[in-house]
Amino acid sequence: MNSRGVEKAKQFYKKVFGWGEKKSPMGEGQGDYTEFQLSGESISGGMEMNPMVPKEVPSYWMVYFGVADVDKAHQKAVSLGGKEMLPPQDFPGGRFSILSDPQGAAFGLMITNPS
Repeated sequence: MNSRGVEKAKQFYKKVFGWGEKKSPMGEGQGDYTEFQLSGESISGGMEMNPMVPKEVPSYWMVYFGVADVDKAHQKAVSLGGKEMLPPQDFPGGRFSILSDPQGAAFGLMITNPS
């Protein structure tokens, strides 16, 4: 989830679904990434939307597919007609990328580091 006002959004989803949370720093000046957890297992996550994102873009959820190799899956998707939106890159919890399918639907690929 990318949210404008992530703290309020987190409280809403925690009350609706009974989720717990685990915070991880994303890097200098970037705030925290929150993993929403159910029974101690991370099931989704959220963060404050970057202020550089145009104000017309509302808060949103995005699906990420877990893969064994982000770079390999990313290249395969591109070779099959997907469009790269954000190239594979590391983050403190693992590696991810963002693409769109040939019809324009955005999705992410991700692998997390074992804790």
